[in-house]
Amino acid sequence: QVQLVESGGGLVQAGDSLRLSCAASGRTFSSYAMGWFRQAPGKEREFVAHITWSGGRTYYADSVKGRFTISRDNAKNTVYLQMNSLKPEDTAVYYCAVTYSSRTYYSIDKYDYWGQGTQVTVSS
Repeated sequence: QVQLVESGGGLVQAGDSLRLSCAASGRTFSSYAMGWFRQAPGKEREFVAHITWSGGRTYYADSVKGRFTISRDNAKNTVYLQMNSLKPEDTAVYYCAVTYSSRTYYSIDKYDYWGQGTQVTVSS
């Protein structure tokens, strides 16, 4: 079993930056891929970004491409989401999650473990 704990959320203004962190338990962190999702009030949870187990490939939702960067440090069992040029529409609870396959990185159903989420609020 894997436990995930997100941190780094907060209230910022449009155009600001935030870096989210997701710390994972377990000794096999480097063997699974990681994703970030978000859920705004009244909306379904949506894919944001994905990184393969090695960190060699990353994938992004069109809405964040060029502004967000996902990375990982396998020595620290941590995955990051650097968010730049934040917009009010980025306001949501952000979740990190674990998957053992990158083939369907965009599919919520393919992720096995989830963190509790961290709130990001962007004011205009």
